[in-house]
Amino acid sequence: MAVELEKNRRRLHELLQLAGNGECADCGAAGPEWASFTLGVFVCQSCTGIHRNIPQISRVKSVLLDPWETSEVEFMASTGNNAAKAKYEQKVPAFYYCPTHLDCLLLREQWIRARYERNEFIYVERQEPYSAGYREGFLWKRGRDNGQFLSRKFILSEREGVLKYFNKHDAREPKALMKIQTINATFQPKKIGNPFGLQITYLKDNSTRNIFVYHEDGKEMVDWFNAIRAARFHYLQVAYPGAPDVYLVPKLTRNYIKEGYMEKTGPKHTEGFKKRWFTLDDRRLMYFKDPLDAYARGEVFIGSKESGYTVLPGLPSSTQGHHWPFGITIVTPDRKFLFACEMEKQQKEWIAVFQSVVNRPMLPQEYAVEAHFKHKP
Repeated sequence: MAVELEKNRRRLHELLQLAGNGECADCGAAGPEWASFTLGVFVCQSCTGIHRNIPQISRVKSVLLDPWETSEVEFMASTGNNAAKAKYEQKVPAFYYCPTHLDCLLLREQWIRARYERNEFIYVERQEPYSAGYREGFLWKRGRDNGQFLSRKFILSEREGVLKYFNKHDAREPKALMKIQTINATFQPKKIGNPFGLQITYLKDNSTRNIFVYHEDGKEMVDWFNAIRAARFHYLQVAYPGAPDVYLVPKLTRNYIKEGYMEKTGPKHTEGFKKRWFTLDDRRLMYFKDPLDAYARGEVFIGSKESGYTVLPGLPSSTQGHHWPFGITIVTPDRKFLFACEMEKQQKEWIAVFQSVVNRPMLPQEYAVEAHFKHKP
């Protein structure tokens, strides 16, 4: 018996060395040490927790610690991550968001359920909720002024090119129209304080407007997210005819490069520094009094070094009024922006992301955005 157990353990270790098995089948994390012996896939510890919630589909064991039957090991050998991918991901739409180990629990759980439990990528008709080009339903939306979440009707129409919501259930006219071309959606469970919290941003009069929504049903929320991505995908296919999917897909939705608190001062550098919540969204650095504000207090455009933008550690020697010791100066063609961080680690992280933006050459359409910032009142 002991000999058989040892033999099975060695065999499992050999299987982990095979192509595809060295990363989690679900999120791509390196070095999975667990396996679903009913699905035949190797998974990481984090995804194992999700598999445990669907015991009718998936049963998991530790590769290192649990005893394995020879028949179970043989099944793992006959399947493996690459074979499971070929079976369960036959028809994943180009726009569908496939999460990684860096994504929130909700996205990873719904991806696992969509593949193994609902077989959404084997039967195309099961993709209807997010691929139909039209979706309507009720979401809990945070009030702009009072911070309360209230039920609001939302309609996404690919044909009209908008996402809209209504303040009253029987209202004829929408409270807001968000054009598909400027919309972005990103899951923000910690910020919103809800595991299914989604932040939707769009441009209104060329300023960024935020709305925060959630639904009690995780599948419903992920379906909305992928429906927005589908609408954006079809809009971009028209805007960039002939462009390959690999060019369009990264433009569908984006997570923020970085968020967090810093202090800032005004253009004359004589006012005191104020603590603000900062969000770096591509080349827009926005600052808010509160992380859940609907509108930014201000926005800074960060161009490329070729256009005269630089990032420097520290503040000019004459600077006063900052409580936090670790300064950052962003030099633009028009002025210097001064910020301060509480900790050196935060300063280094912000400088690294600012530097990555400055080092990236500007695209033609970004010059138009830069010009708008220069002429902003």
